[in-house]
Amino acid sequence: MKIGIVTESFLPTVNGVTNSVLRILEHLAQEGHQALVIAPECEGGPKEYFGHRIKRVPALPVHNFLPVGMPMGLPPRKLESLIDGFGPDVLHLASPLALGAYAARVARRLSIPSLSVYQTDIAGFASHYGLTIAQSTLRKVVSKIHSVTDRTLVPSLSAQSELRAHGVENVYLWRRGVNTKLFHPAKRDENLRRSWRERDDQIIVGYVGRLANEKRISDLEILDRDSRFQLVITGDGPALGKLKGELENAIFTGFAAGEELARIYASLDLFVHPGPNETFCQAVQEALASGVPCIVPTTGGPADLVTENRTGYITQTHKPRELLDRAVHFRDRSDQIEMKFLARDSVTDRTWQKINGQLIDHYSHLISTSPRIDLLEGSAA
Repeated sequence: MKIGIVTESFLPTVNGVTNSVLRILEHLAQEGHQALVIAPECEGGPKEYFGHRIKRVPALPVHNFLPVGMPMGLPPRKLESLIDGFGPDVLHLASPLALGAYAARVARRLSIPSLSVYQTDIAGFASHYGLTIAQSTLRKVVSKIHSVTDRTLVPSLSAQSELRAHGVENVYLWRRGVNTKLFHPAKRDENLRRSWRERDDQIIVGYVGRLANEKRISDLEILDRDSRFQLVITGDGPALGKLKGELENAIFTGFAAGEELARIYASLDLFVHPGPNETFCQAVQEALASGVPCIVPTTGGPADLVTENRTGYITQTHKPRELLDRAVHFRDRSDQIEMKFLARDSVTDRTWQKINGQLIDHYSHLISTSPRIDLLEGSAA
């Protein structure tokens, strides 16, 4: 099988979109499939990954403006010939925006079945940057892009409902995998925990992710001011300086990945992700895999990942009193150990092997039902 992957983000830019594409490419290589990746230009980016070629297109260096933190790919005239020359059986559009929108039209002209993955709530992020007028327009634009493709995959029930409400058809649920070997309760480090806490009875509450306005990390201030909790913030981003001023008692570890990140996750008692516009939130899933219960907002994808009062809490994290009440409830409960086991157990079957196997099934179905198959068979006859 030959898969063309058009992505709005790729290495060296690291975010949820990039990470998902990397896991897909690894799986395709393992299963003997061939892929061509088309991505925006970015200094220092690789020319191949796991044997798959990477082709770059011009990009606007607007990563400081876009809330998702990535350059915007500009569709060049040669994109159609690039796709046609590769001859993909299916075209995969990762979080399509300007580049993906053009690729979707190319796929239709060339009668190539197309699949789009809705992963970034651009419209929701816009509201956190004062772009309230753009929010409605962006939602219509994104919905129109996905309506052009033959099938759209979404990571959560809330995302599925949102796209369907805006007229997008053929929307299927496709979640994300998690590395349960890397993210594991056994990585808990008592020495690290002692270095964080002033007192042994403090509950260590953590956040992992991009430090940006749309994540609403400032909402954790109520916990930062309470001596019963020690806040640990892991990540980097444009809001770092602002957050250090607001969360005066928090520990900022900086960016972490791999074993270091796994050790940080497992050494937490409780994880909080207050971002209300996450379509999925891989950080929540990694925390659960590490045996750490989570507090998440009532909106967005994270609410799909947490079972209320068993693996965490689903609450209005933007309301300080409600957030504090949930954290105190966890601190005072006698079954914390059981809750940690339930958190881990809730994600143990979500391996990338299984999740990407489902993706291959989507590819196969699109290819087998594509009108292009009938055209090719007719010409062969």
